[in-house]
Amino acid sequence: MAGLEGTEQPRGAGRATAARWSPAVEDEHALKALELFGNPTEHEVPLPSRPESAATARRLAQVVALRQWQLGPRVTEDTVLLVSELVGNAVRHTGARVFGLHMRRRPGWIRVEVRDPSRGLPCLMPVQDTDISGRGLFLVDKLSDRWGVDLLPRGKTTWFELRVVDR
Repeated sequence: MAGLEGTEQPRGAGRATAARWSPAVEDEHALKALELFGNPTEHEVPLPSRPESAATARRLAQVVALRQWQLGPRVTEDTVLLVSELVGNAVRHTGARVFGLHMRRRPGWIRVEVRDPSRGLPCLMPVQDTDISGRGLFLVDKLSDRWGVDLLPRGKTTWFELRVVDR
């Protein structure tokens, strides 16, 4: 990714098959997360850079995708999984105390952004079947339609986009 900041990575029709976190019907935890942290579609939601924040981010993504945007189960599952991967990278690799989650929808697309104060670019590494870690960006690359990194004066935003059917 070095030198590719501000660019998107187009994706073809191929989709990876992976074990997914399966969102059950909206649960109380998802709605409570929305109440406590705010709505990531209205503004960037700041979350503490701790491993447990991945669960909060998943819940926020789930409630937005299912309740607000009324997306289907497949797109919701992909969104939740990819949010978890971007958040995991922000928590593990940036040294940040806080990161931000923002979700947007426009006709035919959703976009999820995770902003952190590190200017270190994520690196898409080759993945082997036997690897037990390091699959985060591989999944983002395979499941999203586009993804990229935008460098900011102080930090970066790592994002992905998924095509969606408008109802």
